[in-house]
Amino acid sequence: MATSPLLKTTKLGIYSRKCLKSLSQCRTFTTQLTEQQRTIQEMARNFADEHLKPNAAHHDTEALFPFEPIKKLASMGLLGACASPDYGGLGLDYLSLALAVEELSRGCASVGMIVSIHNFLYVNLVNEKGTPEQKEIFLRDFTKGALGSFALSEPGAGTDVAGIQTKAELNGDNYILNGKKTWVTNAIEGKALATFATIDPALRHKGLACFLIPIETEGIFRGQKERIMSVSMSDRAATACPVTLEDVCIPRSYVVGEPGEGFRIAMEQLDQARIGIAAHAVGIAQSALDTAISYAKKRIAFGKPLSRLASVKDRLTEMCMLVETARLATYRAAVEVSTKNSAMAKYLAGRNATAVADHCVQILGGRGLSVNYDAERHYRDARGTQIYGGVTDIQKRLVGHYLLKEHDAL
Repeated sequence: MATSPLLKTTKLGIYSRKCLKSLSQCRTFTTQLTEQQRTIQEMARNFADEHLKPNAAHHDTEALFPFEPIKKLASMGLLGACASPDYGGLGLDYLSLALAVEELSRGCASVGMIVSIHNFLYVNLVNEKGTPEQKEIFLRDFTKGALGSFALSEPGAGTDVAGIQTKAELNGDNYILNGKKTWVTNAIEGKALATFATIDPALRHKGLACFLIPIETEGIFRGQKERIMSVSMSDRAATACPVTLEDVCIPRSYVVGEPGEGFRIAMEQLDQARIGIAAHAVGIAQSALDTAISYAKKRIAFGKPLSRLASVKDRLTEMCMLVETARLATYRAAVEVSTKNSAMAKYLAGRNATAVADHCVQILGGRGLSVNYDAERHYRDARGTQIYGGVTDIQKRLVGHYLLKEHDAL
């Protein structure tokens, strides 16, 4: 069994594989991080400070995909953070991955999003639900640097997953897929898709199935990069594009689970994705707070630093509280995984990150509107976290639904 470079070169080496497995199964929330989790956090923070933060603005404005940082993160094992060591992963828990995503997003929101999508929506899906054959094809290389994508949304089916129109027809031992997906992050640079199609539109959500597809399969066409304001859906450092499937033929063995289980699989992965997006939002918010503090301490107004003015200090205090409440909700969601917890975390983290970024722009004044300062980028990045992975309105609806369901069970 191969040992990950991370297990060889960091404090994680003191943990046995048995210990790693027990930590990954921990489901009781505590504010105390384990030594392993602190090591992951510190490693990701140092990487972000050294390799991401100095180049984040350049990658954003020049629309450069961060190939080199992603390659380095792969060598550290973070492209298979929660995957089984049998397939080159680190076998970490969700909180460790969330900590890494937060710190990477603090340095560069684009890199944080790429790592989050790849792990929470693609790698974890194959690792937890794939067959041994599927893992050999769709997991092993994807812990080493190949990127995976999650293709769910369509032009007429975003939040309404049951309305998916991409069709899959059984033809002997193969499935033939036809349809169009939108907002597929990592599709341009990626090597495989976890995509969803209906085997019977009349069955709505009960007719969905999940398919794993090599992205170079004949009949797959990737469109132009989407030009949207936020990080994960733009022609900036992280990219997304539409994907069209025309008579795409894949073996029946590439179906994840059973036909008809696609809706459940999609919902379970979205619960994970919201943890990743929440961690992503917390990292962006922390970076906006750091930017605001640094500027306020250096900028002189009325004969003293801005940070000495009561109104600015009040804003900084509000920003700090928004970051911390979002962080706690995110950490809890990563440990006590449920639809309610992940929806609460995403709602709070996305909303709070946008508010923190808005405060940051306000503190910088005119400079906050300039593309030459980080505040403007933080605001764009933060705003998107309220949209992708399920809009805030849906998150509130989910929380309310499960809140009342829990009360009825008392």
